[in-house]
Amino acid sequence: MASQNQLLHRTFSMAALWRAFSRRKTDDVHESESQLARVLNLFDLTALGVGSTLGLGVYVLAGSVAYNIAGPAVTISFLIAALASAFAGICYAEFAARVPKAGSAYVYSYVTIGEFVAFTIGWNLILEYVIGTASVARGLSGYFDSLINGTMSAALREHLPIKVSFLGDYPDFLSFGMILLLAALLAFGVKESSFLNNIFTCVNLVTIGIVLVAGAINANPDNWRIPESEVPPGFGSGGFMPFGIAGVMAGAAKCFYGFVGFDCIATTGEEAINPKRNIPLAIVISLIIIFLSYFGVSTVLTMMLPYYLQDKEAPFPAAFDAVNWYTIKWIVTIGAVFALCTSLLGAMFPLPRILYAMGNDGILFKKLSLVNNYTQTPLLATIVSGIFASIMALLFDLDQLIDMMSIGTLLAYTIVAICVLVLRYQDEGMIKEVTVRLPTVLKQFYNGNSFNKPNTLTSGITKIGIVVFALFTLLWCGLERAFDISSASGIISLSIVGLVLIVICVVIGLQPVSGIELTFQVPMVPFIPCLSVFVNLYLMFQLDLYTWIRFLIWIIIGYIIYFAYGLRHSTQIQRNRNHAEAAANAMQQQHLEQHDNRAFEPDWKLENGSMKKELESEAYVEKL
Repeated sequence: MASQNQLLHRTFSMAALWRAFSRRKTDDVHESESQLARVLNLFDLTALGVGSTLGLGVYVLAGSVAYNIAGPAVTISFLIAALASAFAGICYAEFAARVPKAGSAYVYSYVTIGEFVAFTIGWNLILEYVIGTASVARGLSGYFDSLINGTMSAALREHLPIKVSFLGDYPDFLSFGMILLLAALLAFGVKESSFLNNIFTCVNLVTIGIVLVAGAINANPDNWRIPESEVPPGFGSGGFMPFGIAGVMAGAAKCFYGFVGFDCIATTGEEAINPKRNIPLAIVISLIIIFLSYFGVSTVLTMMLPYYLQDKEAPFPAAFDAVNWYTIKWIVTIGAVFALCTSLLGAMFPLPRILYAMGNDGILFKKLSLVNNYTQTPLLATIVSGIFASIMALLFDLDQLIDMMSIGTLLAYTIVAICVLVLRYQDEGMIKEVTVRLPTVLKQFYNGNSFNKPNTLTSGITKIGIVVFALFTLLWCGLERAFDISSASGIISLSIVGLVLIVICVVIGLQPVSGIELTFQVPMVPFIPCLSVFVNLYLMFQLDLYTWIRFLIWIIIGYIIYFAYGLRHSTQIQRNRNHAEAAANAMQQQHLEQHDNRAFEPDWKLENGSMKKELESEAYVEKL
């Protein structure tokens, strides 16, 4: 008897835990409008996306990838990376049209999948933005140091050396101070910080325009067709594609990270004017501007100077030095400083919003959601963000942590693409009375049952298909790493798995779709979201083992916080109770309208009493 009770208790506890993991975010019936100020228009949002993405990468990435990875074909690498980013970007745009809330992929996954996955994504995004802010600050400090011939770093290294292997060589007080100054600016007001971001972004775009014009004047198309006999050893075979297709794809994997950052637009859902229209538009417009800038810059750079003569650290100053255009060199150098300031603001801006959203939902400490009455910003979240990022920038050598930005971003992109697929193939009031037998299920693979609206069967097939697609994508990535893709066995294995992936996409595409109208929808569903999942998982496989280990350590710390605090303090528990109480009150009102109060009173008390017991039972499950 005791063992049966233990088994029953364990089963009940597991069911309660699953309910907690899978509870989805809803608007509270008693919830008021957001306390954040809606002040960001379409131009502000676009400038934020461009500024946060088009930073140091435009001045460094093109030269470093061209030097020994892709050659002049770096332009194609940027094109491939832009397409991969566009897949993720338009998935974000659809979600912004569905869920205009602060929090980016965190809220999107909370609304559609469940709390546990949402916490995982949110915790990941915190890491991404913290490291992004600290690394950009270190880059800005290093760039400034190079302008004064390394005087600052030499003095600090001599007087305040740090002799710890996993820390920096010296404390970087400039980056520390820059982040604290930026945190103070962000805490003061979103409109003021957005105004400064707009100025810096405009200066950045003007600088890029000068680079394009000056570079085009000095361009020599012969640098795209250098014969192999003139190429130094170790720099490929010359021509436009000296490192072959493999070099182009490796370059695309690196160039992809140059597009990371546009998703910060999606974190402004509660501060944007008309978010359902302006956020999707801002994402699409910013991605177009970013791609044209990268493509143009990489074109003129590789035409100005042979790819094997590029400077990996500062390619444009070296290129303009080579053609004796010293004035343009200094204009570009100053522009790069402004670009770094913009990137720093763009990297820092989303972090307090993620903390605010998670604190407001109770799965992180609730004080992080406090909004200052004067500044109308999440003041405590901004201060905590600034202190955390500034300490990392002060002490840590971030070279080995850069990949950590990518792994969190790619995982977030993957979840968003999966959410788009799940939502597109389900409706709120789906029919549940569908026969689930093997012949019926097999017929539904090609929609042989002729359903024209989503139901539990079609939605279930879609969800299972998405999971199977992700698993076969992981298998494809593993085979690609294990086999020589030029060998017969490698080609056959990858082709078979690739064919299965295509069949899964077709099966998903044959299912009936939701009829909900949105201001923006991803075209060519399910193929574009599936391509996004495939590309993101493929790029995650390119990251090294140590990145995965550091990522798992961070995730473990987050789960400790969630199980110790967030699981029991989630505000969704109270939201669910409020919805249940509202439903009970509505039922009571309906009965009172339909029947005479006296005749109905005993029956209603009995019914309401049973409903009260049910509510108490649900509350007990949530407490467990």
